[in-house]
This record gives sequence, structure tokens and C-alpha cells, in this order.
Amino acid sequence: MLERNMPLDYYVTISISDDKLSAYLLIGNPDDNFHVTAAQLEELAQKHHIIHGLNQALLAQIAANPKPFYHQKVVIADGTKPVPGVNGYIKYIFDFDDEDKKPLELDDGRVNYKEVISLHNVKKGQLIGQRFLATEGTPGRAVTGETIFTKAGKETRFKIGKNVVADGEQMALYSLIDGMVVRTDRDKINVFPVYEVNGNVDYNIGNIDFIGTVVVRGSVLPGFKIRAAGDIRVTGGVEAAELEADGSIEINAGIVGQNKALVKAGKNVKSSFIQDATVEVAGELIVSQSIMHSTIRAGKAVNCNGAKGLIVGGTIQAGERVTARTIGNSMSTTTVVEVGVLPELRNEMIHLRNQLRIFMENMDKTDKALTLLDSLAAAGQLTPDKVAMRVKLNHTKKQAIEEQNTIKERILEIEKSLEDSEKAKVEVLSTVYGGTKIVIGRYTKFIKDPTNRMTFRLNDGDISMMANV
Repeated sequence: MLERNMPLDYYVTISISDDKLSAYLLIGNPDDNFHVTAAQLEELAQKHHIIHGLNQALLAQIAANPKPFYHQKVVIADGTKPVPGVNGYIKYIFDFDDEDKKPLELDDGRVNYKEVISLHNVKKGQLIGQRFLATEGTPGRAVTGETIFTKAGKETRFKIGKNVVADGEQMALYSLIDGMVVRTDRDKINVFPVYEVNGNVDYNIGNIDFIGTVVVRGSVLPGFKIRAAGDIRVTGGVEAAELEADGSIEINAGIVGQNKALVKAGKNVKSSFIQDATVEVAGELIVSQSIMHSTIRAGKAVNCNGAKGLIVGGTIQAGERVTARTIGNSMSTTTVVEVGVLPELRNEMIHLRNQLRIFMENMDKTDKALTLLDSLAAAGQLTPDKVAMRVKLNHTKKQAIEEQNTIKERILEIEKSLEDSEKAKVEVLSTVYGGTKIVIGRYTKFIKDPTNRMTFRLNDGDISMMANV
């Protein structure tokens, strides 16, 4: 056999991928005298520290007939991929994330909310959830033989609320009472008993302040208050009364507020109609008939798209979207619809900036006092009371810096949410009348003439109108 004209390195290039899980062989610059043995290729691979996953059968194939492999990057070694650990998780007996159930709309436009109610009832001692441990994961091995480490899965823990208990190993969660399982906004699991009123909330019942869910099988009369840590369900109507729930509120017969009703919910609110009332909801407001001359604040959405689906008068504010069949009326009643910005955030921003300014002024005073005390200390003139003052001021300064950082972080969060109005929209399924003001983020559009089937969105720094398909 003829000798090669050049060393083997001239013809054969060995390379390794960045993740060290593959090694490649490339035959370049071949000539008529090129030949190689499998042992030589293996030796060349070992010079490049390739000791794991080497495909010796392929090297033998290349050595026997190299021409088909000319100018091709061939994988000659495969490492062992690491397998990351699986995160721990908790499996509950109820699906707490199933919040997307929609009420059944009947042919006449009414809504059957019985199709939506789903109480997560448990008995004392019943298993609520089980915890499954995270896994460590399996390390991999590079073609060069090094161990490739991987991340272990993250453990999860029960977030224990009221009337629940975990076993000694923290692997199972049980109910301490008969009641309804509720997951609060901080993901704590609670079991709340249900308080039922078989009739109206009036002078015979009085105001209600309850740690669980309240069901009123009647109406809530003017001047009364219901406060619930769970949900509130009223089969009748709500007049000039106050309802506040950490969970959701359902009112079958609607709200006639007389400009005195206040309804606040930590999750969602559902009602057949709302008139002359204030409603504040962290999640979604669903109204089947109409919202008239009311003040509405919804963290996510306002849906008024039933058979009537009318919004007229007042102010409607939602973090993400407002959907209605009709907005305003032919008399051009002033109706304001705002999406993309919550007024509470704007007010919080103003308050935080004032707080930050006061902190900065106080910090300046503290720094000046510390500078004076430091100069006295350097001159050896610090009295015991001045030493105590210096220690106290340093502690105060440290606390103030931590509080300032917290305020600054919150301001940044709010600024980001105020600017994030791209997904916000106002959707009109039938007609939007003159006299309506549409506000999206920082932008405003006044409607002068009736317009049909239109969606309003933010586009290139302005509110655009797009016809519904």
C-alpha cells in the first residue's frame, strides 16, 4: 500500500459539539493515496479525548471504504444525555383551575346559573390532596467521559389554610370539618362550612360576617351587609346593600342599587342585571341582561353579551376586555368604557411615589446626621448617648433602604402593567352609540355616530376600530 502524502491530521478533522454530546469526523483534502485503518481512526479520536460512545463499527466502515464519507461531517460518537429531575407536584381531588365554565343560556335569553355552580364538598377526615416528591434526575456523560450534571426537580409544599391538616410526612392533606374546599388567591387550601339563609336578609337576620360561604335563598334588603371569606350566592335580588366575598358572588335576580349598593368579590361576579350600583371584582363580571348607570371595576373582564346585553351610562373599567351587545343609547347618554388600566393601580402608583419622595427626604436627613456623628467619632468626642444615636440611625437607614427597594420594585411592576395594553379590547356585538367614550391604556376615543359590530384595540399608539367578522 502506498504511503500517504501527508499526516493523517491533514486529511481527517475531529470536532466536538458545544454540549459535548456528539463527536464528528470530517475527511477533507483527500487524494489518491489516502487510506486509513480503523485503529488509526480510533487512536485519532482518543487524541481528542473521545472515550465514551465511540461508534467503532462506523470507524471500521469508514476505514474499509472512505470515499462515500469524503467531505461529510459524520457523527462518530454519541454521549449520554442527562435527564433532568421532575418537579414535585400536588394532586387534589378537585380541579381548582376549572374556572372557565359558562352559564347555560336559554332560548329566551335568560341564564341558568345552576349549570355553573360546583361546590367542592368534603367530609371530616376526607383526603383533599396528595403530594408527589420531586426526582433527582440522571446525570449524563460527555463523549470525552466527563459527567454532565443536571438539575434536580423542585419540591412543592402544601399551602395550608383553615380547617385542613397534613399528615406527619407532609404527603397527604385532610379536611378537619364537613364543608367546602376553597383555594384562595394565595393558593392556600381551606375547608369552609356553608351558611344558608332560608329567606331574605332583613332585620330578622341582621348583617352577616362569616368565614365560609353564604347562600341566601331570598333577597338582600336595603342597608344590610354580607361579608364572606368564601363565596356568596343570592337566589333573589340585591337592593341598596353591601356584599363582599373573598371568592365569587352570584346574584340570580339582579341588583337594584339605588346608588347605594356595593358588591365586591375576590374572584368573579355573575348577575342577571346591574342598575345604579358599584361593583368591584378581581376577576370577571358576567351579566346576562344589562348594566345601567353603574360604576364597574373588573380586574380581568366584563361580559354583557346575553340576548339584551346592554351597557348604558356610568363607567365600566376592566383590566383586559369589555364585551357587550350594545353600548350607549340613541339619546347619546354618556357611557365610559375603559380597558387595559385599573384606576387602583394608578392611585397606588401616586401613593408609592409620594412615599418614595418622603423616604428620600428622610434618608438625606439621616445621612447628614450620620456624617456629623462620624466626624465626632473620628475626633474621639462621641458621648454614650451619641453612640446609641449612631447605632439607631444606622439601623433606621438599613430598614429605610430595604423599604425603598420594595417600593421601587412595586413601582416597576405597576409601570409594566400600565404599558401592557396590547391585548386589551372593547368588543361590541351589535351597536355602540354616540356619547360613548372608549379608553384603552393612555389613549381615548370619543364615539360620535352609531357604529355596528366593532372591536376597539390599541394599534401603533392609537385606538383602532376593526369590524367583527
